[in-house]
Amino acid sequence: MKKSIYLMALLAGYGLQSLAQQQPGPRPLYEARDLTAENMFSVNIEGPNFDKAGNFYVVNFQQDGTVGKINTRTGAGEVFITLPDSSIGNSVNFNSKGYMFLPDFKGHNVLMVDMKTKKISVYAHSTSFHQPNDLCINKKDQLFASDPDWKNNGGQLWRIDTNGQPVLLETNMGTTNGIELSPDEKTLYVNESVQRKVWKYKVDKAGNISGKTLFASFPDFGFDGMKCDKAGNLYIARWGKGTIAVLSPQGKLIREVALKGKQCSNLIFGDKDGKTVYVTLQDRKCVETFRVAVPGKKY
Repeated sequence: MKKSIYLMALLAGYGLQSLAQQQPGPRPLYEARDLTAENMFSVNIEGPNFDKAGNFYVVNFQQDGTVGKINTRTGAGEVFITLPDSSIGNSVNFNSKGYMFLPDFKGHNVLMVDMKTKKISVYAHSTSFHQPNDLCINKKDQLFASDPDWKNNGGQLWRIDTNGQPVLLETNMGTTNGIELSPDEKTLYVNESVQRKVWKYKVDKAGNISGKTLFASFPDFGFDGMKCDKAGNLYIARWGKGTIAVLSPQGKLIREVALKGKQCSNLIFGDKDGKTVYVTLQDRKCVETFRVAVPGKKY
């Protein structure tokens, strides 16, 4: 009898030990994994972002002209809205009131979406826009927009005030693409995809920029979206190389995170702790993720 009890306890203990060994540990840092299946999006997959409730949105789900709502646990998705007038969104941003903003590179607009009614309206328009590409937003709800002229390898930089009025900040630039504010909002970063340069500007309280200086440059591959973490490190999508370059606030390359796909178009920090980076891949038409040590600047 005692022997049977001993064997049962031994087996139970072994079972518990085996179960413990099977439990997944902390996810390794800087290791890319798939969130969604391949080919869930069009080739223009871009602009990942989260609303305040933690819902995840990515543009051009299934086809151009849509915004998809993606489940971050299962990778499944659904069409949240379809844009009117053959518009194609290229980025997703939210202001303090919860409105969604989308640069519409086909319609030369910045669109605004009421998240409760799903009403879509033109927030900003200018006949001087080339193709509004990417946005970042400050605590005052001012938008900063990159505006590339892909045909001529040129670009512009805009600020859009809270009344929807576009203000041209700079022209005669290279192919402006990724754009991001530092955590203290005193520095604006803008990259040029074709020229492979990242510029930084001082930003005053009114949203004016000055003191343009070269922050970093690379000898190969292109640039796309950029985001800052809480420490001020800048994450840059290196389109064509399939990596996310992480630069310190001083412009020093800290690391490059290898992805499965090559055409990484944009990224965002997410999850409750802000330590998961979500990346859109245009060649694979899917979303990949990796974990980091420092959360995104909004966390």
